[in-house]
Amino acid sequence: MLQSASYTDIGGRPRNEDTAGQVRKGDSAICAVVADGLGGHGGGERASAATVRAVCNGWRGEAEAEGLKALFRQAHEDIVAIQTPQCAMKSTVVALEIQGDQAVWGHVGDSRLYHFLDGKLVFQTRDHSVSQIAVFMGEITVDQIRFHEDRNRVLRALGQEGMPNVETRTETLAPGRHAFLLCTDGFWEYVTEPEMAQDLTDAADTQGWLDAMRARLLERVPEDNDNNTALAVWVDIP
Repeated sequence: MLQSASYTDIGGRPRNEDTAGQVRKGDSAICAVVADGLGGHGGGERASAATVRAVCNGWRGEAEAEGLKALFRQAHEDIVAIQTPQCAMKSTVVALEIQGDQAVWGHVGDSRLYHFLDGKLVFQTRDHSVSQIAVFMGEITVDQIRFHEDRNRVLRALGQEGMPNVETRTETLAPGRHAFLLCTDGFWEYVTEPEMAQDLTDAADTQGWLDAMRARLLERVPEDNDNNTALAVWVDIP
């Protein structure tokens, strides 16, 4: 019922501050997580790794919103514990839990989740960013977020002062093929939603889907492009 694939790429940066991870429980349960560290000088790398470790290690096989929020709180506390006066590292995060036909996902920051049903986009998370606020105010369109001057100004992150507000969504998955894409901003900035859907239609498996989208990205990025990371999950519900 479940298949998944992931990749992470340093891009044109001196270090990779993205981290992706997943853990399974049996044949019908998975927890997938992608994090994008903020802080530089190695701090972002440590923050994103701590986030993925806390979520994956703490998951017990359920798909439940309060449980996911608790995992995010643990990740936040773990980051705060390793912060220093010189490096107040932080991390965005997006995570997906599936158990049978139950799914829950949550995010903090501008790492995104896209949900497709039978090849059609049915949901995507909204960034916790200055650019997303500009969309809500009618100043720019959703597509203009990708290269907006404030696109990197994140309003929520694990490790910030005070516990961040975690946004979650819970769904009972309808019959059909559900495809989920979790990715950092270094990925979604260069691959549009119609392209994600087209490559999904053409793909034989999750790895093929990621490979096709990544090929688009590599044709477009500048030499100093950001780290980019994506994780794909397919689940077939009879």
